[in-house]
Amino acid sequence: MVELLAPAGDFKSLNAALNSGADAVYLGLSKWNMRSTSKNFSMENIEEAIKIAHDYDSKIYLTTNTILKDEDIEKIAKLLPKLNDYDLDALIISDLGLIDSVNENSLDIHISIQENITNSYTLNILKKLGVKRAILSRELSLSDIKEIAKKSPIETEIFIHGAMCMAISGRCFLSSYFHKKSANCGECLQPCRYDWNFSKLDIDSNENLTNNMHKFDGFEFNEFILEKSVDETYKSHFLSPYDLSMIEHIPELMKSKVDSFKIEGRRRSADYVSIVTETYREAIDNYMSFGKNSYKFNEKWDENLKKVFNRGYDTGFYFNSPFKTSNNNKSKYFKKDIGIVVNYYSKISVAEIKLFDDLVIGDEIIIQGNTTGSFNQILNSMKVNGKPVKIAKKGMNVTIKIDNFVRKNDNIYKLIKKNI
Repeated sequence: MVELLAPAGDFKSLNAALNSGADAVYLGLSKWNMRSTSKNFSMENIEEAIKIAHDYDSKIYLTTNTILKDEDIEKIAKLLPKLNDYDLDALIISDLGLIDSVNENSLDIHISIQENITNSYTLNILKKLGVKRAILSRELSLSDIKEIAKKSPIETEIFIHGAMCMAISGRCFLSSYFHKKSANCGECLQPCRYDWNFSKLDIDSNENLTNNMHKFDGFEFNEFILEKSVDETYKSHFLSPYDLSMIEHIPELMKSKVDSFKIEGRRRSADYVSIVTETYREAIDNYMSFGKNSYKFNEKWDENLKKVFNRGYDTGFYFNSPFKTSNNNKSKYFKKDIGIVVNYYSKISVAEIKLFDDLVIGDEIIIQGNTTGSFNQILNSMKVNGKPVKIAKKGMNVTIKIDNFVRKNDNIYKLIKKNI
């Protein structure tokens, strides 16, 4: 059975991943990971995170995959005995200088995608060094991955969903050049996502412009678009790639014999983690239940993934070189903070919610909390002062039958469809 590996930047996302069926969750250790500017887990709460995951029979992997100096390796090495005592399932590393220390502390080693592994010969060497698993490069095709996985003496892992980097395995210098914040030390400020302006173009047309038409593997496409701005300059997001989504290709992924499917997104919200993990869990389980002959793609899966933050989706390098560029979040929905749980009556599964905005029967709400995680629910009924209502106004306290257990101070959001 392939492992489904989900991201978590905080306890909300951790519980969202576990409640949505993740077999394992990867976290960042403060400072030494590629998302060091986002929320991360301290040594104090890593122990709690591991206990929570193990209660679900799931695993926790900890990332320490930035560029490390001698003092960094020495500091991390001092933490390893405690991580072993916590029963950490694996450490994700990119610097081979950590291998001896990790082995000495009997922790499993996973080699990060930062190592840009593209062949089975490297995996043979890693096996000799005591490595259990390697995350393969994003720049590999699916056929390449199949061949490597078939020959690999250790476990393999691949990304199947989430943000794509414009640089090979994240080795980018833009953030360092523009902001003195190193992407390779986890501080990337993502200037690739900027709206780049071109102010000295000899162009007479007022229309949006594209560069020359290209053909690749039977596809015709324009590499980037120049849009005319009100200040007479031209702009483009030509450095910002689409997100990866392989939800339509579960059978092909399953046949690759890779051991773990990984979702990117430690910077993203708990509802993203919940919906993406749940969607892939359902698709994988569907394939395992019905097999390649009876498996059918469910259009609902694609629609679910478009509800959460995304820059548009394509299949990365799996079938051809990606060429689409994204100007922003392309989700069809946005979420609005509309309330907070003030009480939960567990015997009748009813939550009392203080509203910051109006709520209407038929609305889709998101409930999030550190322990609750995140889940969505369509509003079929509600009451104010014990009486059924169709509309509840801002400032009211409303009671709602809730599908899952919730807690006081959990946040309530309303999912609103954009007028696109």
